Amino acid sequence: MDDWQLLHDYATRNSEEAFRVLVDRYAGLVYHAALRQAGNPHTAEEVTQAVFIALAQKADRIPRGAILSGWLFRATRFAFNNLAREQIRRQRREQEAVMMEDILRPDDTASVWEQIVPHLNDALDKLPRKDREAVLVRFFQDKSHRELARALGVSEDAAKVHVSRALEKLRLIFARQGFVVPSAVLLATISAYGAQAAPTGLTASVASVAVAKGAAGTTSTLTIAKGVLKIMAWTKAKIAIVSGVVVLLAAGTTTITVKEVQEHKTDTWQDLPAASNPRLLDQLPPQVRIVPSKHSEFNVCGKEGKILMIGAPVKDILATAYGVGPTRAVFPMGQASEKYDLFANLPHGNKEALQKEVKRKFGLVGKTEVRETDVLLLKVKDSAKLQSHTDKGQIHVYPSGGLSIGHAPLLDLASALESFFEKPVVDQTGMSGNYQFLFLANETNRRSMEARSESVQQTLLNELDQAGLELVPTNMPIDMLVVEKAK
Repeated sequence: MDDWQLLHDYATRNSEEAFRVLVDRYAGLVYHAALRQAGNPHTAEEVTQAVFIALAQKADRIPRGAILSGWLFRATRFAFNNLAREQIRRQRREQEAVMMEDILRPDDTASVWEQIVPHLNDALDKLPRKDREAVLVRFFQDKSHRELARALGVSEDAAKVHVSRALEKLRLIFARQGFVVPSAVLLATISAYGAQAAPTGLTASVASVAVAKGAAGTTSTLTIAKGVLKIMAWTKAKIAIVSGVVVLLAAGTTTITVKEVQEHKTDTWQDLPAASNPRLLDQLPPQVRIVPSKHSEFNVCGKEGKILMIGAPVKDILATAYGVGPTRAVFPMGQASEKYDLFANLPHGNKEALQKEVKRKFGLVGKTEVRETDVLLLKVKDSAKLQSHTDKGQIHVYPSGGLSIGHAPLLDLASALESFFEKPVVDQTGMSGNYQFLFLANETNRRSMEARSESVQQTLLNELDQAGLELVPTNMPIDMLVVEKAK
């Protein structure tokens, strides 16, 4: 019986036997994911208990076709972060310091596993959902390529390619953190140590408490479970099944049908070339509009407070309305994948008018809060390589790849880099002059490459180094736009 049938039996008939089968199936995956992050068996057991309580409470709302290992992995992450956020940051710093001092022996998978295991959960979490699920099913559930292909609904050859690409992305993530391991060694290591059974007796105790939805568990465990469900409810619904009607937001107010997207009237400003023609912002009558887009490519132009966006995600529109970068917006309402076109060319007050239109269209409002956030610090590595200019120029960011800065302050560079690394970038150079840079100039086919791909990010890191700059990851409190449902 497959996972969904077991969940359905438990949800509709309260079948404890069905739920125990699921616990038997996945307790090892959840426990060792928690153990990798906690490094403490007691904490890992408590997290495992909380995750399966959350699964029991959510059983009737998990759709058919969902990859349960992916859902459980994410739930484990949320549970652990709720339990010991500050402790984990401290442990991670200590483990990273040890790892940087160790000498990697590529032929020793045990040594490699010891060095990557403190960082494995973070690395897996950074993978795209499909890649993460492929790695979890193939290696952490110890399934064959054929079984993986069946779960993903693809051919066996396609599943093999998918796993290979996912592992390469994982390797690049480790490499960016300073831990370089050959692809073959990473494959051998994860194959050898990925799938591990839960401790003896844990499965039975987890199932007993979970099927009672936490009634027999400790207060702290039940609190963690509730926290998991709350966080997941506010996270993008990545396993939702889209059919017929496209729901804009999980808790939103607007529903756009496929027919409406196809048949809505297309204005002249909605043509793709329009986004490269800022003159339209002065030529057309003053207006503020947000309409469904027919374009998948994201284009934007602006002029004196006026803005034209084509094929923009909802998050980018919200960030624009409140004058922040998309990476500085906490968007917990369950983002949709739909794209929109935006046109705002009022003589004054476009920002305020956009906020009202966003509230009317999407039922969302934003407020600024100081939150502790993962950021990248832009710092000077070699000031001799920096050449300042007295005149002020322009900055251009191409969403499909490419970044040129003409006589602009380093603060502008920091803002531009956020679109490539999908994290806030804080300028800590202390430099006040204007500078000129051209990054990704040697990339071929710049317009079609993925701006946030690992290869592009690595190229940017190398070019920043050559320019005398560096990006240093850290965690610190910064102003963030917190998006909420309008009351």
